[in-house]
Amino acid sequence: MSEVSRRSPARVVVVGGSMAGMLAAAAVKEHVDTVEIIEAHELPDGSAPRTGVPQAVHIHMLQTGGAEAIETLLPGSTDLLLAAGANRIPVTTNMVIYSPEGWYRRWRRATHHLISASRDLTDFIIREQVLKDPRVSVRTHTRTVGLLGDHRTVTGVRVRTADGSEDELHADLVIDASGRSTRTPQWLAQLGITDLKQDEIDSGLVYASRIYRAPVPTHNWPMIGVQADPRLPGPGNAGGLLPIEGDRWHVSLMGTPGAHPTRDADAFEPFARTLRHPLIADLLAHAEPLTDVSVTHSTANRRHYYERLTHWPEGLIALGDSVAAFNPVYGHGISVAAQGAVALRDLLTKGHATGLARHAQRAIARPIDSAWALATGQDIHFPTTTGKSPTITDRLVHRYVSRLSRTATGSFHAATALTDVLALQAPPTTLVKPSVLLTALLGPLRTPLDRPQLTRAEHDLLSGR
Repeated sequence: MSEVSRRSPARVVVVGGSMAGMLAAAAVKEHVDTVEIIEAHELPDGSAPRTGVPQAVHIHMLQTGGAEAIETLLPGSTDLLLAAGANRIPVTTNMVIYSPEGWYRRWRRATHHLISASRDLTDFIIREQVLKDPRVSVRTHTRTVGLLGDHRTVTGVRVRTADGSEDELHADLVIDASGRSTRTPQWLAQLGITDLKQDEIDSGLVYASRIYRAPVPTHNWPMIGVQADPRLPGPGNAGGLLPIEGDRWHVSLMGTPGAHPTRDADAFEPFARTLRHPLIADLLAHAEPLTDVSVTHSTANRRHYYERLTHWPEGLIALGDSVAAFNPVYGHGISVAAQGAVALRDLLTKGHATGLARHAQRAIARPIDSAWALATGQDIHFPTTTGKSPTITDRLVHRYVSRLSRTATGSFHAATALTDVLALQAPPTTLVKPSVLLTALLGPLRTPLDRPQLTRAEHDLLSGR
């Protein structure tokens, strides 16, 4: 490796033109000479669907922690999204959420904001900003089929083009952002690194989604969510409705084994009526479906503990779903990838070239830790879940969080503590601070709501006025 590359990687190859891949390029482009993104498919012009992203047909949101991380990497991103029609949703002011413990209040004081848009639009806005940088290029219709180097240092990748020919691309740094389909565990094994630990916790959740034309303008329309309660007998059904660009509603319905939603369009709205409250179904009765129903079964929480490996090769970093993929119901995937990219950027900014890959992998693991605890801490309690069973500690923590959530239905302090964590702006350990423990002990300060808290306009829509 040259003197230049020892100080800072001069040439970076990113595996995958995914959201994580684009954010990885954004993180390193100011510190390198060139970044080449290797993408198996064509990248679309505009906000058209991107091949190889089945989760794009389901609802997506940017948590506050993720939106702020993207803004740090690509200043102006939020304004561009909002100008293109995305919605900025104040938490919990403009959220109608039925948790297992009851209806959350719409507190007048917002603690955070969500950015709600179609995945295709978000992808496009980020991709356009990254690719306008002359240091960043994309090689499409090309698959990465292996790593170059050895167990000490990765020196590039081997790629295969659409006509079957292979080539070697040498690089000072390779970033795997290929998502759930990552081959890094197998590639590491080929280099002699075989002690990788991984977890998979799968509740068996299936997603079915559809886009509707909303009967009203969606500016300032709330996020609607009816959550499953793992304590109840029977399947855990849930649903969410998000306002997206073009005065549309993006609706996703979810069901665990025994009550999976299907692609049958005629069954979509009846399934919405099987949720713990019929609010989403009642709203859809006033809307016009614009798409067919799309279904996905790939919702398992899956994590590779790269940061725990005894040996990690210099010159290789994994980011995003390549490291940890989450049940999409929690809306943390893009946000965690963005926070990991910021961690990588910060290391490069500090000139942390020696041992960069290992330091980066450990830094990337920190936001993953929080999101992993949130996702698996819920999913592990469904009776259909495979991969791991709840321990006594898991059950005690779940009981405490449930009590805090019930308190949050009538306590702004408790609601803020929870949303700080859900927004990925505070670690789960903050939920056991003395002040939060006391709040949970005291319980809700207001009488729990027995129905959703709706505005007059929302009431009028439901009543047909």
